[in-house]
Amino acid sequence: MVMAVKLHHLPPRLACGAFILNTGISKRSLDVEAATGLRDQATNAYPVLKNVDPVRFGKALSTFEIVLGLSLLVPRVPTWVGAAGLSGFSAALMGVYLKTPGMTREDGIRPAPAGMGIARDIFMLGSGLGLVIEELTTRRR
Repeated sequence: MVMAVKLHHLPPRLACGAFILNTGISKRSLDVEAATGLRDQATNAYPVLKNVDPVRFGKALSTFEIVLGLSLLVPRVPTWVGAAGLSGFSAALMGVYLKTPGMTREDGIRPAPAGMGIARDIFMLGSGLGLVIEELTTRRR
């Protein structure tokens, strides 16, 4: 049985995968108020989401996070697949962070106390991009 992942890929895949899977599972039972808050926060960066039903948004986000988390945790899933999803998802979270009032300090980059939780997702973006770059630069031609 051949693994689709290199040994040194396991730490970022396991750490990010477990974290994202947990957040996805925790969002499965959002009430309308919590789902609305989540959707409204996302609309700061992605205004098109304003017309999406909050409960549907919460369920879709939950499902996406569960699938992404599992793709990172299952070694048979190629690293480039999980890393591409992780990079895209983390970049989207950084968009929310940068465009939500009160998340950053006056300079628009450094996190304000309210933005610390989402600002930490920069580590997931770094992990995802590092894995993608390695996969692109070491792939057999």
